[in-house]
Order: sequence, then structure tokens, then C-alpha cells
Amino acid sequence: MRQGFRQSMAWLHTWAGLVTGWVMFAVFVTGTATYYRADLSLWMRPELHAGPSDPVPAAERGVAYLKAHAPKAMAWYVSVPQPDRPMIAVYWMDSLEAPLGQAMLDVETGAPTKARDTQGGDFFYRFHYELQMMPVLGRWIVGAAAMILLIALISGIVTHRRIFADFFTFRRDKSAQRGWLDAHNVTGVLALPFHLMITYTGIVTLGVMYMPWGVTAAYKGDDLRFYVEAAQTTTWRPAAGRPGEAVPLAPLLARAQGEVSEPLEMVIVNNPGDANATVVAVFEEPHGLAHQHPQIAFDAASGTVVERVEPLKPAAQVFTSFMGLHEAHFASTALRALFFLCGLLGSATIATGLVLWTVARAPKAGEAPGFGLRLVRGLNLGTILGLPIGMAAFLLGNRLLPVDLAHRATWEGSVFFGAWALAAFVSLLRPHRRAWTELGLAAGFLFGAVPVVGALTTDRGLDFLAFDAAMLGLGLALALGARKVSDYEARRQAARPGPARVPEGFAEA
Repeated sequence: MRQGFRQSMAWLHTWAGLVTGWVMFAVFVTGTATYYRADLSLWMRPELHAGPSDPVPAAERGVAYLKAHAPKAMAWYVSVPQPDRPMIAVYWMDSLEAPLGQAMLDVETGAPTKARDTQGGDFFYRFHYELQMMPVLGRWIVGAAAMILLIALISGIVTHRRIFADFFTFRRDKSAQRGWLDAHNVTGVLALPFHLMITYTGIVTLGVMYMPWGVTAAYKGDDLRFYVEAAQTTTWRPAAGRPGEAVPLAPLLARAQGEVSEPLEMVIVNNPGDANATVVAVFEEPHGLAHQHPQIAFDAASGTVVERVEPLKPAAQVFTSFMGLHEAHFASTALRALFFLCGLLGSATIATGLVLWTVARAPKAGEAPGFGLRLVRGLNLGTILGLPIGMAAFLLGNRLLPVDLAHRATWEGSVFFGAWALAAFVSLLRPHRRAWTELGLAAGFLFGAVPVVGALTTDRGLDFLAFDAAMLGLGLALALGARKVSDYEARRQAARPGPARVPEGFAEA
């Protein structure tokens, strides 16, 4: 360490932040949005109205649908309606290798719902940790980026020995680098415990996938037994190979509800139609940090209880508490808003760090920026403003695409990626300062258009007033923020001494 420990940490912080910044900005933004995943899903299905529903008849309708449409499946899953998701979701598994089949059913009739086909808030939720890639590949990329981000956070703490003093200082007009550094420090320190917690717990939640060797060695490839002993699921009973008649579902669920105070969330039928079939009642997790769902398994033929999920052991308690911290299922309305605000600050920390990297390497007046700097600038803009543009376009696509369009949910995703790619392309082609203004105004306009288009295409009136207000606020913040950055860059360039003539093609760079 010829330059000293702190200088070495500064180098590590700088390059670790740049390498992972674009991925982690997308992860933080979409993860922050999923704190209101249920609200997003409700807005994106305006045909449905939130409200309470009796879960037992809904479960019976879901099972009846599966009997008719997936009689040979090895497992059925019926997700009963919730106040924030007023429909029956049914899934079936034909084999361990085959993808899950699924259908969304009307609560009252049990027929396929006429609500528009959409992933709703689940799109951002899955993007947050899979990047809409193949699940294993996406999770590995996000996990690797999160590990490097954790290094960047720790090295940043070491680097900034005056970090708390700098937190109370914001020197916007002293220099571009100083202003961006102060903004980076303020947003980073203000929610630093959250940044460390959310990054570490995000890694831990997928720890078994990243480091499977302990489970493999202890369970000899029988991963299901690991989850059973960790009190995450009930034991899978193999099929008997002969048909069996199941007892009525309603009495089983009534008995299960009598034992558990939490609301029923899902019904699972393993080996349906077989003499060894089981019915598992899964309940919502109790209030608290631990992410565990109470479960009771019945023998489908006799109706006797064959298994109850045991209380968590200490190691499983710690692990599920990390999951609970990351997903914030325990959070009240006020605490969820605080988590959301901290997520925005985390996104801003990454964004200001990315911009700071380019500002610190800006060429002197009259010098043309090199290809590498122009590329990083374009990638920064394409991420910092391109991602919000894609998210706004995704919401607008939900309202503007035909309701009966085939593969409609896939088309919504295509709108998201198409708009994001277009914004990234513009950021690479347009002069840097102009691109800030143009993309910022585009993001502001698109978010501002969301409530307008929503009002014009649905008859829900003021049902989504809070959501519409949030969209208008985000649009205004993005447009004004990008405009401020552009004006600041213009003043900084005008005040910088240098030759009177700037090489053609870089006047706005």
C-alpha cells in the first residue's frame, strides 16, 4: 500500500462503485418501488376493487378450476384473495422440470378474470433481484453486484474520515466536484444504516444459492428436507400410485383457521387425486421480523392432521429475520414510508457517485472528452434517467395497450425495456448537457402523464388519488432535478477559464 491505507480504500471505493453502480441503481430503484408493490398491482388492474373476501369459498373455486384444467398435475397452489389482491391466483406443477402453469380467476365465479393481463408490481419485484433474466443468472449478477457494493460502502466509510462533519456541509457552488461529493456524502450518511442493512440482508436472502455446499454436504442433495427441517415447508409425501377420494375442502380449512389466528393465504394440494394426497393450509406470516408462514398439512383422504410446521430454531429464526428486514413485511404505514424514503436516498447515493466519477475526470476547458468518459457519461444518463423513463412507460403501457391483447403482460415488459433502451441510445448520441435536460423533461412528462392517462382510460375517479399524486411528484422532481443539473453544468462551463474556441462537436459535452 504505497499510497497508504485510506488512499487505497478511496481507490477501491471509486472503482467498486463504478463497476456495480449501474446495476445497483436499477436494483435500488425497483426494490424501492416494491415497498408499494400491492398498490402498484391494484392500480394496474383497475377492473378489480380491493376489499375483504371469504377465503374458503375462493379456495374451493380455485381447486374446482384446477380439477378441470390440470387434473394430472403433481401439485396445485391456490392463492386466495387478499384485500390488496382481490382475485384468485391458481398455479399448477406438472413436473419438477416444467414451468408453473397459472391462471387468475374471478372471486365470485371462479372463471378466468376479465381483468387485464399484467404482472403488476411483481414486475419490479422480480426485476429487483433477477433483472428479468433467467432466474439463476439474474440472481447471480445481482448478488455479485451487491457484494461489491457492500465493499464500496465499507471502503467509503474508511475513506471519508470527516464523513459526519461533511454531512452538515453542502458547497454546491464551490466547485462541481465538491458539490457532487457533498451531495454524495449527505445522501449516503443520512441513511447509511439502511444502506448497509439492505445490501447485506439482500445477499443473505439468497445465501443458500450462492454457497450451497453446506446444505449439499449435510443433506446429500435432498434440499427439500433442509427446508422442512428449517420449518419453511411441510414434508412432501410421495404419490401412492393409486387413485383416492378427497374429503371436502371447507371443513379442513375451517379446522386450520381455528388453530391459527393469521389470515389464510394459500392452499396447496400435493399429488391431487392420489390416495396419498395432502392438503396444506398456509397462513400469512405473523407480525414481526421472522419471515415464516404457519402451515398445517392434512391427509386429503381421511382429513387427519399429518404435520404442523414447527417453531423456528435459532439459526432459522436469524435467517428469516434477515428476510423480514429486507422485505419489510412487518412495517406499518409510517415505517414503510421511511423505508421508501431510505431507498430513494440509496438510489441518490449511487447516482451522485456515478456522476461524481465523471465530474472528477472532466477535461480542462477546450479539451475534448475521451471515448471512455463519453461512454460513462452516456451510461450514467441512460441509467439514472433512462430507468425512470422505462418505469413510467411501463405504467402508461398498462393503460394504453388493448385489454384483450394476447401476451399482454409480456408486451408491458417490452414497453419498459424499449423505452429504457431508447433513452439510453439518446443519452449516448446527444450532447451531454442537452441530454440531461431532454431526458429529465421526458421523464417528468411521462410520469405526469400517468395520472392523466389513467383518468381518461378508467372510471375509477379518485380511487387512486394518492398514487396519482405520487406520480406527479416524481415527475416534477425528475424534471426539475435534471434541469438544475443542466443549468449548473452550463454555469460551471461558462466560468471555467480556457481558450475561446471549443472544438466543434464538444460545445455541449
